[in-house]
Amino acid sequence: MDWQDMQMRIKQLYLLLRKIAYSLKIKMRRTLLIVIVLCLFVNQAFSQDAAHYDPFKKGRFYVMWGWNRAAYTKSNISFRGNEYDFMLKKVKAHDKPTRVSYHNYLQVNRLTIPQTNFRLGYFISKDLAVSVGFDHMKYVMDQDQTVNMTGMIALEGPFKGNYNGDKTLTKDFLTFEHTDGLNYLNVEVEKNINLYQAGGNNCVVKAFFGGGVGILMPRTDVKLLNYERNDAFHVAGFGVSLKGGVQAVFFKHLVIKIENKYGYINMPDILLHKKGIPGKAKQAFFFTALDGMIGGSFSLNHKKSIKRKG
Repeated sequence: MDWQDMQMRIKQLYLLLRKIAYSLKIKMRRTLLIVIVLCLFVNQAFSQDAAHYDPFKKGRFYVMWGWNRAAYTKSNISFRGNEYDFMLKKVKAHDKPTRVSYHNYLQVNRLTIPQTNFRLGYFISKDLAVSVGFDHMKYVMDQDQTVNMTGMIALEGPFKGNYNGDKTLTKDFLTFEHTDGLNYLNVEVEKNINLYQAGGNNCVVKAFFGGGVGILMPRTDVKLLNYERNDAFHVAGFGVSLKGGVQAVFFKHLVIKIENKYGYINMPDILLHKKGIPGKAKQAFFFTALDGMIGGSFSLNHKKSIKRKG
């Protein structure tokens, strides 16, 4: 690969990363710079390595762990129980990132506390992979917002009545969160496209696109009126998603991946109250998430062949 061709590949990588970053209005120039510097270093240090080792070939596995930031569209949320039946319209919500620290992100017993991602994948053919995993996002309704509310509350107390107008969502009326979390368990298909390669196959950078489908298993924290909350994991609905991004494999096994995911979530069966108390909610919304992951690529067949040679 000559210098002119390499410049073209780097430019393609930059444009793709910038598009992903701008979709969530964040800057990722540092990430791009790190990828390019690592590729150039590998190209200089290992350019004489002629061994062909394709980390995207059929039969290879990969496992990834990482973190995410998410954003959600407004949604209508319906609540139905024995003593209430109402809808809140165009409710706003946000994610809940954990403060960055070694304690929160790298301590073994707290790895699932932040907004995290996990994937286990297998290449069914060259550049085409199938994976299973989960996106552990968090969803928090904006408190004290004013929305349109229609319906009725029959429970005795300050909120009893019929509603058809504006309502401020104060804490004594409602708090609504999927913070442990908005768990999207899914199966995805992913197609990779070559962007850049250096040092034999010691640095391979590829763009990818794909999609998935799965279930939502939130652990919902809701305080509605004076009911006791439910905090059990529960299959509440389904999701579908599309994604695109860039991933780089260094030194044959180290994988760094950045992806932007867009999806639709529909949860018609959200638990609200302590077991035995009737009450469910339903909502549907679109989401976008920026995921950053790190992991490893390996081949079981490769390991077996090494043992036979030895």
